Amino acid sequence: MAESSSLVFEDLPPGLRRPVLLAAFAGWNDAAESATSAAQFLAQRWSAPCIARILPEEFFHFGLTRPEVRIQDGSQTREIRWPANEFFLGQEPSLSRDVIVGIGIEPHLKWQTFCGHILEVARRAQVTMVITLGALLADVPHTRPIQVTGVSTDPELAARLRTSPTRYEGPTGIVGALNDACRRAGLPVVSLWASVPHYVSEVSNPHAILALVRRVLEFLEWQTDLGELEEAAAEYDRQLARILAQKPEAARYIQELEQRVAREETSEGEGVPASDLPGGADLIREVEQFLREHRREPGQG
Repeated sequence: MAESSSLVFEDLPPGLRRPVLLAAFAGWNDAAESATSAAQFLAQRWSAPCIARILPEEFFHFGLTRPEVRIQDGSQTREIRWPANEFFLGQEPSLSRDVIVGIGIEPHLKWQTFCGHILEVARRAQVTMVITLGALLADVPHTRPIQVTGVSTDPELAARLRTSPTRYEGPTGIVGALNDACRRAGLPVVSLWASVPHYVSEVSNPHAILALVRRVLEFLEWQTDLGELEEAAAEYDRQLARILAQKPEAARYIQELEQRVAREETSEGEGVPASDLPGGADLIREVEQFLREHRREPGQG
């Protein structure tokens, strides 16, 4: 085991095949847990072992992100699980290149140092490019396909990943900080963001997970069975349809959102601000309560 400050390497085999670093972080960058769930799905599909981790002590305020007590299976032993930022190596033989999947939590402190550790993982593994995943809340209806926007330091890379440019300016999260650190280090990076309907933000969104997974798989030119995610998305739609059938005001809210998006797409008007649409608050409460009670995680039948 090799260790450097708060960065610990468990196992990093030599001779990786033009590795890509794929990274996602829970927190501000991860609406409806879409980005981290997409990364977890891919890491599990590739049976990727952990090769490195960033220790949390230096980067987290544990009063804000608390460690959890868990009881180990088959025993009465209680253990503490600390906020984790880990890197997993996917070496699926049918992939044309190796993929390092970084899955973690946005830190509270020392973002530049934290990003430096990620760049050190990239340097030691001789990573050729970085893909960061994010998800944001948007005034869009769940009845429309999930939009994936993105930014890249490399025009060719942006074209290959079919990113729609964004002109966003304002506060950023650890994904934005990491993208900038990669740019400064001369490492090609692209950031993919799924737009999640704001009224279903507190539960996992399988449509957004699917959109991100598919975009990454297209770039890697690799196929896998996405049936479990597709079924989760279909069940998600069925649950929402049942709620809307019983809530006419909520249904009108969705219709107004659909009309707003249609007007914006045809440049015929600005539409009605989501905060002024009828029934939104009721729909948010109904949807989140219902979906929590019937929650299904990707990978769980």
